[in-house]
Parts: sequence; C-alpha cells; structure tokens
Amino acid sequence: MISELNGKLFIGGSWKVGAGGRVPVENPATGEVIGEIAASTGEEVNAAVAAARRAFRGWADLPGRARSAALKRLGGLISADADRMARIMTMEQGKPLNEARGEILKLAEACHFYAEEAVRVHGEIVPNDTTDHESLVIREPIGVVAAITPWNYPAELVGWKLCASLAAGCTIVIKPADLTPFTALAIAQKVDEAKIPAGVVNVVTGPGSVVGQALVEHPGVDKIAFTGSSSVGLHIQRSCTSVKRMSLELGGNCPIIVTQSANLDAAVKGTARRSFRNMGQICIAINRAYVARPILDEFVAKLAVAAEALTIGNGLDRPDADLGAMASAAPLAKTREHLADALAKGARLVTGGSAPEGDEFARGHFFRPTIVTGCTHEMKVMSEETFGPLIGVMPFDRLDEAITLANDTPYGLASYVYAKDLDEVRYLTTRLDYGNVAVNNVDAGVMNAPYGGRKQSGVGYEHGREGMLEYMNFKHIRVRHDLPQGS
Repeated sequence: MISELNGKLFIGGSWKVGAGGRVPVENPATGEVIGEIAASTGEEVNAAVAAARRAFRGWADLPGRARSAALKRLGGLISADADRMARIMTMEQGKPLNEARGEILKLAEACHFYAEEAVRVHGEIVPNDTTDHESLVIREPIGVVAAITPWNYPAELVGWKLCASLAAGCTIVIKPADLTPFTALAIAQKVDEAKIPAGVVNVVTGPGSVVGQALVEHPGVDKIAFTGSSSVGLHIQRSCTSVKRMSLELGGNCPIIVTQSANLDAAVKGTARRSFRNMGQICIAINRAYVARPILDEFVAKLAVAAEALTIGNGLDRPDADLGAMASAAPLAKTREHLADALAKGARLVTGGSAPEGDEFARGHFFRPTIVTGCTHEMKVMSEETFGPLIGVMPFDRLDEAITLANDTPYGLASYVYAKDLDEVRYLTTRLDYGNVAVNNVDAGVMNAPYGGRKQSGVGYEHGREGMLEYMNFKHIRVRHDLPQGS
C-alpha cells in the first residue's frame, strides 16, 4: 500500500517520481520506517500551481451539477476503499484502525455534503434607489487554492478544503504534513480513479518550511487554506508576498464548564472522550475543566475511573483500542513538559503520568491518559495548548468566575458546557468568547454548520455552506435599464 506511493507526486493528473531528496515516514507505534516521500523542488511546486491554473477556467465553467457528480464519484470511491485507506492512516498517524476508518468515512461524507452544496451556489438581486437600476450579486470561485494540512486528522482536514474548494469551482494544490503524507496521496489515487479533470487536484510533499512556504509566497496561488498552530498561521500571514485570501484554523485551549446542575455522568463521559480521543491531538480537545466546587471531588474521581478504563494499543494490532500511539516524539515531549510544570507548581496527579507498561509500548510514542487537579492559571496545562492526553481540573464558586477563567486565553476555538439549568446555559453560552460552544455534548464541529475560531484561533470558516463560500468572490453587477422603444 505504501510502496506504490513512495516518492510520488500527483501533478496535472499524472503520477511522477519526485526529483528532490527523500524524507522518511515512521510508524509512531513501532518506530519503523514505513516509506519515504519526496521533498518537492521549486520546479515541481511551480508545475503543480501551473497545472491548477490551467485547469481552473474549465472547472469553474462547468455547471454545478457536473462538479457535484464528480464529488459524488469521489465520495463513493473513498467509501469503497475505506479499509485500505484506514490502514495507511494508522500506519503513519498511530490512531486505532477503527477510528481511522471512521475518519475516512467522514471524508466521504464531506464529498457528498459539498456535492449537494455545489448545485446551490445562489446569487441575489438587490433593489436600487430608482426603478431603472438593479444590482445583481453573483458568486465566483476565487481561483487556485493552496491547502496546507496537519497530521492529526490527515483525511478529514484535507477533505474539508478539497471538497469545499472543488464545489465552489476552485482548483487546488495540497501539501500534507510530513508525518502523514500517504493518506493525502491515497486521496489523490481516488481523485484519479474518479476521473476528475487533470490539474483540478494536485498533491506535493515535503517540509512545510520549504514546500509550504513556496506555496504561501507563490504569485499563482489565490488563497491559502491552512490548519495548524497559531504561530505558523501568524507566520503565513506575515510572509505572504502578495494579498491572498486566507482560511486559518489554528490552535485552541478549550475549556469545559461543569455546573452543579449538570448530569455528572454525562459530563464525565463527554470529558473523557473529548480530552483523550486521538491522544488529545485535536484542536478542539478539552484541555482544562472548571467544575462547581460541591461536585469537584466526585467529578475527578469518576473521570479517573473513565480514563483508566480506556484501552491503549498499536492501532493495527488492536483496531478496536480506544487510543493508539501519539503521532511523533514532539507532542509526547510537550505533554511530559506540561505535566512536569503542573506538578512542580503544586498540582496533584490523579491518574496517568507515564507510558503504559509492556514490550508492545517500548518503541512507540505512547502515554497514559493523565489528569491533574489543584491547578492554577500559572500552570502551562491551563494556559497553553498541550495537544496530548492531559487535562487540568480546578473548581469554581460562581458562574462569572468560571466564565472569566474560561475566557482567560488568547484562543477562541471551542468550549463546552454541561448544565441542565436553562438559565445557566443561556448565561454561559452568550458570554463564552468562542466560535463554537457545545452544550451537554462534546461535538463542537459538525459538517452542516460553520466551524471556525476567534482571536488567535484563526480566521474564516470550514464546514457548512459558509465553508464553501470561503472559496468564492462576490461580484456586484449594477445594470441600468431603459424603457423599450415604442412603449
């Protein structure tokens, strides 16, 4: 599965062996090298952008129904090959096979959702101050998109950009993360099989600091769609050499507030899921919990039981495990750093705090789900994004205190509330400064509603109709009409 993609690039509808050096890709559960990708050269980046530019006019001029049909074909092919694509993802990312398969199917869902949106690109007629003028407002595709995607969700986070841009009529050059490039190349195989016109979708690989930066600076790229850290998003904004449209889905430091009226068991179940799923490597992971003081001890005790019940394993050998390996040494090291900082500043370790024992975990990037309590905002676990299986917990006495603590961050991606009192729910949801607020559930992002952050968590939206409109320009056509002759 991997060997046929080694060193390959997908440019202008053709597969080619990259001319640049090779970058090894490891299985994070075993440390074994599973393949190599090509470090795309400047000439190859130029060729991919040129191919997208050549394909743009023809793709944009297709009726929406034709683009819709192409996306439906793509979604069907991805669904049919979900098992193989999931194995590729697990081998390079580490998440359990069943979870990887679920992500592949969500990619297929994105194809079908935006296939439906492609036939609903509407404009409007705006009345003017006089009856002899009218304004037509139409939507047109932006042009060539460069999508720079991360390693934590290597199928979905490609798919959100790929499907929305194609539905809008744009063409795209995808630069996946070095840790998880083969999932994107496997998606390109499905694009090829779906007979989407040559150049509409292109995939180049290589280091983000070189290949990604070349796309950011490229004069032939009209829009950057990026998911990743806030620091890299800021660098992208600063380093563009021309004005470009941008969608930046950046970091988070997501809180959960659990009030005394909450269904405690539901709050514990949701917190365990959203804190530790994908080993906490998700932008909307719950990093910090604020719990009403009277229920704090019970919440912590139950959350510890839930965390300790989660199973960990090599995602290929144990496809139904709750958790797999972390994707690389870097997020594991950051998790350890944040834990050490919290303990040094007075936090108490409730559970976790080390790698699981056993030979099967010896060579991989594994870590147990970890809870610390007695936290303060002087601790990194409460003030920075860990991006690992670690959560800090602290009490609150008044709702205003919980709101102040939850909003005490430069980020604003997602927040969570568990409460049954409707007055509490309204008070909290209207004051939490986040782009997404989930109440009595932990699914802050769903495909048919806009998903985006505030403050340092980014600009623009993915998901929903709004996600497609991010790839469109608005054009105002103002027309003056005369009375017909002989009227």
